[in-house]
Amino acid sequence: MDGYSLPKASRVYQSLMSEIAPEDPNAFDAHVFASSLSVAASEGHDDMPSIVAGTGLDAQSLAELLATQFPRSKSRFARSEATSDPAVPPEEACLRDLLSRNTTDGLQVEHWLAAIVARRAQRPNHLWQDLGLRERSELSRLMSIHFAPLAECNTRDMKWKKFLYRAICESEGLSICTAPCCSECSDMTSCFGDEHGSSLVSVRVEQARSDIR
Repeated sequence: MDGYSLPKASRVYQSLMSEIAPEDPNAFDAHVFASSLSVAASEGHDDMPSIVAGTGLDAQSLAELLATQFPRSKSRFARSEATSDPAVPPEEACLRDLLSRNTTDGLQVEHWLAAIVARRAQRPNHLWQDLGLRERSELSRLMSIHFAPLAECNTRDMKWKKFLYRAICESEGLSICTAPCCSECSDMTSCFGDEHGSSLVSVRVEQARSDIR
C-alpha cells in the first residue's frame, strides 16, 4: 500500500460524503465515487491532476461527475478543467470497453464507473482496495448493480480482477488457462483465494456504513 496518504484520503472522502443524506437512494453510488476519488487524490500532491490520472476520467467527465454527485465540492476541484486528459493504454482500453458493453442500464454513471474500474484495475492491490472500498462485498454489489451481465457470469465468485481479464481473453477467443477446468488447476487460489485486507481509505467505518445502507 505504498504511495497512499490515508489521512488525506479519509479527509477527501468525508468531505464528499458530507453532501449525501443517509436516505439518498443513490448513497451507495456516491460512496463508491467518493472512495475512488479519495484514493486517487491521495496518490499525488495536487488533488486534481492525481484524480484525473487515478480515475482515468477525462477532465470534462470528471467535472460532470462532480457536478452531478457532489455539486458543493466541484469548486474544490476546479483545476480539472485545465488538466490534460489521461492516456489510456491498450490493456486498460480493452477492460473499459468490456465494462462499457456490459452495463446494466447504459446510464452515464455506469460509463463513468467503467472508466474508473478499468483504471484502478491497473493498480497492484485487490481491485476492491484500489477502488477505495471497505471490503470485497462492496465491489460485488457494485458489479451486480451496474454491470449485471458480467456479475451474472461470475457464478463461482472468482476474484474480480481475474474474472474481468479472463472475460477479455474469452471475448477475443483466447485462453489464459492451461488447465482444462478450474477443478483440475494447481493454482486455484490465484483466481479464487482469499481477498481480505485493509481498506485504503481510513474513515469512520461505522458511520460510513450506516450512511450507505
